[in-house]
Amino acid sequence: MKTNKTCAILADIKKIDDLLPLTTRRPVSLLPFDSIYRMIDFNLSNVIDADIHSIYMIFNQGMTQSVIDHISGGKEWNLSSLPNRYFMHFFEGLQEREPEDDHYYDSVIEYIEKSDSEFTVFMGNKMLCNLDLSQVKNVHKMHREDITVVYKKMPKNQIAAGDIILDISKNGKVEGISTAKNMETELDNLFMNICIVKSDWLIQELKKWRTNEDIVTIEDVLKDAMKSKTTWAFEYTGYLSNIFDIKSYYDANMEMLESTKFLSLLHSSKKIYMKNINEVPTYYSKSSSVSNSQIAAGCLIYGNVSRSLISSGTIINEEAEVNNSIIMAKSTIKKNAIVRYAILDKNVVIDEGVQVIGTSEKPIVIKKNAHIVEDVIQMEEQVDESLILHSGV
Repeated sequence: MKTNKTCAILADIKKIDDLLPLTTRRPVSLLPFDSIYRMIDFNLSNVIDADIHSIYMIFNQGMTQSVIDHISGGKEWNLSSLPNRYFMHFFEGLQEREPEDDHYYDSVIEYIEKSDSEFTVFMGNKMLCNLDLSQVKNVHKMHREDITVVYKKMPKNQIAAGDIILDISKNGKVEGISTAKNMETELDNLFMNICIVKSDWLIQELKKWRTNEDIVTIEDVLKDAMKSKTTWAFEYTGYLSNIFDIKSYYDANMEMLESTKFLSLLHSSKKIYMKNINEVPTYYSKSSSVSNSQIAAGCLIYGNVSRSLISSGTIINEEAEVNNSIIMAKSTIKKNAIVRYAILDKNVVIDEGVQVIGTSEKPIVIKKNAHIVEDVIQMEEQVDESLILHSGV
């Protein structure tokens, strides 16, 4: 292995049911964010800015279209030119695998060996951050142990039940781990599913776990090792969003309308690279009214928009009202329609005069390609899901 060389593994095979229906046909890391980004843009940017030239991405089988459409040749992240390279692996669970198929770890081991890297960075799929991985690498090299993990002190309401909480000594050593369901304090050390390890050690661990009858994810292999191996912690102090359900996804997007959080995530010393959107500028008619919103290129705005995030190709017609909402690409809000506290997936049509109204605690989600022809109003606990998930009319 070449001294100081680093490769990266970006893993997105952990399914999060509480994000459905947004993740029915796309990986968690391909969720749109802040009108013009995808969540994976952040991890890709973090890796490239750390001068890491080799990336291995893992997605579930059946999620190929959105992944390939977005990343394509990888030129936006400088992955299409020498010496940068990236690889994709599409994961098959036990039910999909044939007996003669290679083990999940085989291609991962081969990748790490061929990368000839002394260190391997691992990043999960649900943490939004702008992280200087070079600093993490320096801490890892200083301690000369197998594992260094990244954490942030987070409030209880921003930590999911299955997340890992770290018990960290004053000098930064991990002394124990537990799940968040046992969390007793209002602020605790959230493991960000990001770590850097010695490549030789990871190869040996994967070979050891390969004999297990069940398929254990790399993320779980690393979490298990943290219980017994000497592990050091790096504290991240920048902006972090932990995306684990619809509410956390909604809140993370809406926080981009707050200048302090927007600047912390997107305009720090590290740039976030995104896929180029080749669209004409958005058109605002004289009848339109827009306040405290972010609107991507290629939209037509005739109606009223406040405190919302609008993706490219969206049409908001005259006298339509959109507020406190996330509207994904190529959606149409017809005349006199009202959309409040809602998340509209791609290609949604809201008919003339129809109201789609959720609450700040329970925003309504409208499925991709849905055509809403009658009111969907959530004022209490329940909403008719046949309306929310209705697709095509």
